[in-house]
Amino acid sequence: MKIYTKKGDKGKTALIGGERVFKDNLRIDAYGTVDELNAQLGLVICTYEPIRIELKEIQDQLFNLGSHLANSKESKFKLPEINQIWITKMEENIDLKTAQLPELKNFILPGSDIANAHCHVARCICRRAERLCVSLDRQEGIEAIIIIYLNRLSDYLFTLSRFITHQIGTNEVIWKP
Repeated sequence: MKIYTKKGDKGKTALIGGERVFKDNLRIDAYGTVDELNAQLGLVICTYEPIRIELKEIQDQLFNLGSHLANSKESKFKLPEINQIWITKMEENIDLKTAQLPELKNFILPGSDIANAHCHVARCICRRAERLCVSLDRQEGIEAIIIIYLNRLSDYLFTLSRFITHQIGTNEVIWKP
């Protein structure tokens, strides 16, 4: 099977279900940003191996979430579930990691170590995906759980950046105005 189809050469792509839209469509931007986030999480995994299993699970969840964003309204395809349990588990994970960290008393700058910096880039991409999904929701309507998931994931990624720094033994970079 060839990887190229030439069907996108005129600036359009297909949603799940076959509907063709321009590649700058808000829906394409939203799931493309979720895909970018997934790739960035791959970099976090490569820079801090102990988190591989945890982040692989989130990468799978992001693929499920992206399929919902890539689905046209007319599609009859059965999509993978987006589960509230994922959010609950993420909140529990945030709480467990936070309990092992020094109290946060200052704003933290990215860059105490390479894994920390990659986590912060992932957090920023996640926030952008969330903003795009909010816009898409206002324009077309999407499942509310998508926005909730992305909001919680950005909190998780912030906490993960601090946790990795603590585990590695480097010092957080404190913002000094």
